[in-house]
Amino acid sequence: QVQLVESGGGLVQAGGSLRLSCAASGRSFSLYRMGWFREAPGKEREFLGAVSWSNGVTAYADSMKGRFTISRDKSKITMYLEMNNLKPEDTAVYSCAAQATSGGDYSNFGSYDYWGQGTQVTVSS
Repeated sequence: QVQLVESGGGLVQAGGSLRLSCAASGRSFSLYRMGWFREAPGKEREFLGAVSWSNGVTAYADSMKGRFTISRDKSKITMYLEMNNLKPEDTAVYSCAAQATSGGDYSNFGSYDYWGQGTQVTVSS
């Protein structure tokens, strides 16, 4: 079992930046991939990006390229989401997810085995 805990959310003005963290813990677990998703009120869950745990290769939704950057620290078992030039439409609950074994589509939330509780990001205009 893997526990994921997000942190770093909050209120920021448009144009500002935030860095979210997702720390993984548990007993004797393996990670294949981790990803970030968000869900805004009245909208479907949206894939933001993912990182391969072994080699750090990242993939992003086209709409996120250029503003959002995903990284990971294997020693801390933590994934990060750096968000720049934030816009009011980025307001959402941001959640991280982990996939234990290979396979599946990295952009599909159904491919992930574990989820964090989510952290609220609010961007004011």
